[in-house]
Amino acid sequence: MVKHESLEAKVDRVFAEWDRPDSPGAALSVIKDGEIIYKRGYGMANLEYDIPIAPTTIFDIASVSKQFAGFAIATLLHEGKLALDDDIRMHLPDVPDFGTKITIRHLVHHTSGLRDWVQALVIAGGEMDDVISFKHILKMARRQKELNFEPGTAFLYSNTGYNLLAEIVEKITGDSFREWTDANIFKPLAMTSTHFHDDHEMIVKNRAYSYLSIKDDGFKNAVNNLTALGSSSLYSTVEDLSKWVLNFDDARIGGKAVVEQMHQRGVLNKGKQINYAFGLDIGEYRALKTVGHGGSWRGFRSHLIRFPAQKFGIVILCNLETFNPLNLAKKIADIYLADVLAPEVSEPDKQPSESNETEPLSPEQLSEFEGDYYTEELDTTYTIGVQGDRLVAQHRRHDDISLTCNDDHFVGDAWFFPEVYFTRDDAGRVTGFRLTGNRVKNLRFKKGQD
Repeated sequence: MVKHESLEAKVDRVFAEWDRPDSPGAALSVIKDGEIIYKRGYGMANLEYDIPIAPTTIFDIASVSKQFAGFAIATLLHEGKLALDDDIRMHLPDVPDFGTKITIRHLVHHTSGLRDWVQALVIAGGEMDDVISFKHILKMARRQKELNFEPGTAFLYSNTGYNLLAEIVEKITGDSFREWTDANIFKPLAMTSTHFHDDHEMIVKNRAYSYLSIKDDGFKNAVNNLTALGSSSLYSTVEDLSKWVLNFDDARIGGKAVVEQMHQRGVLNKGKQINYAFGLDIGEYRALKTVGHGGSWRGFRSHLIRFPAQKFGIVILCNLETFNPLNLAKKIADIYLADVLAPEVSEPDKQPSESNETEPLSPEQLSEFEGDYYTEELDTTYTIGVQGDRLVAQHRRHDDISLTCNDDHFVGDAWFFPEVYFTRDDAGRVTGFRLTGNRVKNLRFKKGQD
């Protein structure tokens, strides 16, 4: 007689490699038809004190936090306290006037053109383990001199936008963002282990610590001093987040109108609909509609995904940076929804892209780019010089960044310093450069006097 493996045993096998006393791990909850049908912890919440992960372990859920800011905005909208097409300067008059209107709608759908503070912070010399406060982030937003693009013309993920949404909630309600979400979300849903973390020194019982992998098959601490209200910094458990998942079906808080509003996707100026709603990604997996969001900060990785038609949801919270919780969630869905998922379709192999071979410049040719370059927006300076046969950008808080010539610009080997376009005056002299790529576009640097 063949013994059939239970669904729970199949799920446990997905997490087996981390389910040991010397590894960080994950917490999982599976929700079906209005209740949690499986919850478990795998691996360790704290390697130094041998504390295992449980469904009650508290994690920083990173960008999964955004849907709670989305709920706050949708609630205030339906209470008549704001309009999506409000100019954000109606509520935050000290935000720079970029010569074009940025609306609350633009912030919600990541179409504002505002630079993302994470990349900007690192360009300025910041490190991920610095103390990064909500006030610091808001101050950075007010130093921006230009937008990445005209609002509404493109989608580009911006944490900055969601921090400003949290500030708008505070301005309208008179409460701190933590107070408002406590009173209007977490207490009504009995999410007793959940809060927006607005003090990096606050003691949080039962919290998981986050970890980074190191080459010799070990781990090191990933220090987390972030309080990025609205975009991140929600501390919660899989048990509490399951209650939130259930609210999308029963609308205990907010009501049906607010829940429906949260699923309204953005539309660009030319009419193209995007997949991003109110802190929610609308998509599909194997022909089934999905609604969810992922999160990533320091060693924390998270994903919350729902299959609305099946009344099925998965919450995965991890404390190691090598986790891919979305892929794990798909494996869990494969187990529980095997009867309704469409067959898997293999992706075609990607063809290698043609490279633009560029004749390397000689040290003499490179020397015209040497100098100090300052950006007023981030109040920071990079020194560009020639080392051997290459150009190098140096900053006092970063390792040297190698710049490789590629057609009409240079490509940096640091994620936050991707492409450099030098600018010249009418006489052909180098006057500065524009740094562009990822979530910061055309950041202006001015060359100092020779």
